[in-house]
Amino acid sequence: MRPLRVLAPEHPLDFLAVLRDALAGSGPAVLPVPVGAGAAEPDARTHLGAVPKRVAVVIETSGSTGTPKRVMLSTNALLAGAAASVVALGGAGQWLLALPVHYIAGVQVLVRSIAAETTPLVLAPGHFDPQDFRRLAETMTEPLRYTALVPVQLARLLDAADDPALLAVLRRFTAILVGGQMIRPELISRAAELDVRVVRTYGSSETAGGCVYNGVAIGDTLIRVVDGQLELSGSVLAEGYLDDAARTADRFLLEHGVRWYRTGDLGEVDPQSGGVTVLGRADNVIISGGEKVSLDAVERIVRVYPGFEQAVVVGVDDERWGQVPVIVVAGGAIEGGLAASVVALLGRAARPARIVRVPEIVLLASGKPDRRALAGAAASLAQADPALDSTMGAWHKELGRSGPNNND
Repeated sequence: MRPLRVLAPEHPLDFLAVLRDALAGSGPAVLPVPVGAGAAEPDARTHLGAVPKRVAVVIETSGSTGTPKRVMLSTNALLAGAAASVVALGGAGQWLLALPVHYIAGVQVLVRSIAAETTPLVLAPGHFDPQDFRRLAETMTEPLRYTALVPVQLARLLDAADDPALLAVLRRFTAILVGGQMIRPELISRAAELDVRVVRTYGSSETAGGCVYNGVAIGDTLIRVVDGQLELSGSVLAEGYLDDAARTADRFLLEHGVRWYRTGDLGEVDPQSGGVTVLGRADNVIISGGEKVSLDAVERIVRVYPGFEQAVVVGVDDERWGQVPVIVVAGGAIEGGLAASVVALLGRAARPARIVRVPEIVLLASGKPDRRALAGAAASLAQADPALDSTMGAWHKELGRSGPNNND
């Protein structure tokens, strides 16, 4: 066993030295937390003791609907992920860190830098400003240059790409890795039109970060589909969850000597190409009028519409149908045929019952939408203002149907 050090790194380059020692086994394992969290919640992690000797990093994470968990990652898993990335991207290079180091994507930027023996550049925390990104990226010196972003950061960069200097910087990157959330196809198309090389990544803290690039497994990662859900295997798998044997047993299984991780994501694997398509979370499904509705599938359609790019679709209890999809959006976007598109592609059961407008989309520390909070807000607003339900009636009338599951 080895001790576990909890720290809130104010300066990522200082954390780089701590991480290097953790990987080498000459220092304690580390659990990075958001700046301020260590002081604000001093008792929240005092019960954490030692971790297995092979564990170098623990990532504290929570899904958009689940409870917090602490993922234990070995040195071998982290370095395997970094090595697979180097091969997939075409070589080691210099990285620009634009994500917090308590994210697995941020940690992996540092691990890749350690493995490549290059010094990463660090974007100042806080509001993401495309011009700050440009100025920092212009100081990169290595021939191969990389960064890792979340979709909203990429969108802001592309929105500002009418600046020739910024566009030139973006084109200079060998690859811009984007993951962490579902990425809108039009965002990828915009990047391609501008000749900006974006790599869509899929993975999680449990796989030491992205282990599927542009739908193709990297390194020795294996992928299969069991009961409609994606399962992953390979050197990048985590050891399990700290102090949570039950969750570890539920998510990680040993089959014929091979460890597999149950992702909880619905997906498909093309039998010819091996390409992976992620369809959404298995736990982000509701039953509406007796039919299963994937809220992620509804959300993908909704986000195509102008003004709804950051909208979130949640399930809300309904007396008639059990549960119904509800769109939560910040701002005053106009619906403009959205409901009809959802029905045409997914069926009547998937029709959004209403649009709830909020001042802002509440996010988790990971940057993902807080779906539980948004669902609660949507339900509360609907109860406080029954007039919201008039949207549902209007859409049904427009479509000439009496309800989302009418079978006529």
